[in-house]
Amino acid sequence: MAKYSKAAGEKVHEEMHEMKKGKLKSGRSGKKVTNPKQAIAIGLSEARKEGKKVPKKAATKKSTTKKAASKKSTASKKTATKKSTASKKTASKKSTATKKSAAPKKAASKKSTGTKKTATKKRAAPKKAASKKSAAKK
Repeated sequence: MAKYSKAAGEKVHEEMHEMKKGKLKSGRSGKKVTNPKQAIAIGLSEARKEGKKVPKKAATKKSTTKKAASKKSTASKKTATKKSTASKKTASKKSTATKKSAAPKKAASKKSTGTKKTATKKRAAPKKAASKKSAAKK
């Protein structure tokens, strides 16, 4: 028994013909389709919409996605180690040049964080008082 109906084959044939003429456009972006595989996919999806005999879309296998993910992770680890060694070299050069100016900046940053904490505490106090007043009125 055939997997695809003749009508589905005709639909794919029409889409391929449009692609070769340069008139076939993709659905979302509206860009011109130049890949024959994409033209076939468009033809099959339109045949499915019309109710022709076409098999369901193939589900992706889990094992292939796991392999691809593991390959990506090992590649990213390699690039991460290269980046870290390069950044260590540049950091050591920068630290020797700016050892004197680093200490005052740290002290200034500590002062500014302390004032932010007290400001938030002051703001929180009126809210508590307002909630107590509203509770007393009730």
